[in-house]
Amino acid sequence: MEHQLWFTAILNKLLGGVVTPLLLKIGQAPSDSAHPIPNYIAMQVLVVLLMIVGVVLLRTRLSVESPGKFQHVMEVVVQFVQGLAEEVIGHGSSRYVAMLGTLGLFVLLCNLLGLIPTLQTPTSNIHVTLGCAVSAFLYYNFQGFRQHGVLGYLKHLSGPMAILAILMFPIEIIGNVGRLLSLSVRLYANMMVGDVLELVFTALLPILVPAVFMALHIFVSILQAYIFMLLPAVYISMAVSEEH
Repeated sequence: MEHQLWFTAILNKLLGGVVTPLLLKIGQAPSDSAHPIPNYIAMQVLVVLLMIVGVVLLRTRLSVESPGKFQHVMEVVVQFVQGLAEEVIGHGSSRYVAMLGTLGLFVLLCNLLGLIPTLQTPTSNIHVTLGCAVSAFLYYNFQGFRQHGVLGYLKHLSGPMAILAILMFPIEIIGNVGRLLSLSVRLYANMMVGDVLELVFTALLPILVPAVFMALHIFVSILQAYIFMLLPAVYISMAVSEEH
């Protein structure tokens, strides 16, 4: 059984008695019934709580006359996401800013969490990155159905020529599944490899090397969070476009 982190232990103490019966009811018996919540789920819960606390603090301190540093930072983040959405999606992109921004911040915080002693990077677990990818997958396809209607979106996926639909539709479906796998595996592989390298080289050379790998971890974390916003924005653009 993997070593429990302090936040995982707290969650299991608070919710373990509720989670275990629920898992048993759906036929998913936990490996340890006394501690059914694994580290990667606990770390995601921690990130969600941090985001909620951040939103509440920001909401209570919003000011036009004298905005604080946190408000300035979040305004820059929002403007960046708005610019990204406008550039990639174009007209009507403001509709998608909330989803893209939330997804990007969630991935970024998950990526950076492992830098804090006694915590782990949840995105180094394939279950976490696959969950994020599924969220993006469902969202951009939902927007495609919303934009075109059910039949219209299916036609959209079938290509511009009816005669090629029997060929194009399966290709589009396979391509969509490929996007799902690409999003999840890319993020997982980068964060997992980064964590492994940091642990190995820190153990071998504990002086100076940790600082170098921490800086690399931060760079990779920001880059991967950006990619995880950029690619869903591209997919949304393709799903809602009027021309295939």
